[in-house]
Amino acid sequence: MKGNTSIVICRGITAVNRFLCLNCWLQNSTVMTLQKLLVLILIPLLISCNNKKEQELTERENALLEREQKFADKEAEYELLLKMKDSLQLAVQIKDTVPKIKTWPDSLKIKWSSKMICRESNCTNYVIGDQRTEVWDFASDSTGMYANVLSNNEVKRVFRGQYLVNKIVLDSAKESSAKSNIKINVVLDDIKKNVIKGTQTVTGQDNCTAKFSVELTPSKK
Repeated sequence: MKGNTSIVICRGITAVNRFLCLNCWLQNSTVMTLQKLLVLILIPLLISCNNKKEQELTERENALLEREQKFADKEAEYELLLKMKDSLQLAVQIKDTVPKIKTWPDSLKIKWSSKMICRESNCTNYVIGDQRTEVWDFASDSTGMYANVLSNNEVKRVFRGQYLVNKIVLDSAKESSAKSNIKINVVLDDIKKNVIKGTQTVTGQDNCTAKFSVELTPSKK
């Protein structure tokens, strides 16, 4: 209505003034139109800008939450590794406190036929040249390493044993009975795959000694 009123006003004046009046009206109309267009253009831009900022803010929040979750996962993984480390250390400590069971080499864990010949003696019970045959069985358990000496399938004697770098050392406690009180020591220092050789020393109750050569071969029984 304002634009139409300006046209009516411009009709009642001279031609020059009318031209100036119309020119002014056109300028005002153009400015108003440009202002409207500018508003129409800016409003979507402002809305789009606000939406973009909100989207960026949401993305930043999501990225922050993701980083926090990753940090929490890493922290949980670290705690789990610490617990595993503590468990392993405890297992090692327990293992170290448990006595280790020493065993004979696998090559010895068979029955052996023994052949013993008396080589030296100052005992009345043993004569040089005497021969004896027995069966030896190397075994071990939680109490230690030992060797059973069998005769007629019965255990006749039990030696405590040690396996050193290049020899086997066997030792029996004194055997006390009404007839004897002796101590026997065996050193096997020639160890091959199918034959083991050494010396057995017998100490009698009157401190006499008798020495036997010992030869062990795998038992065929």
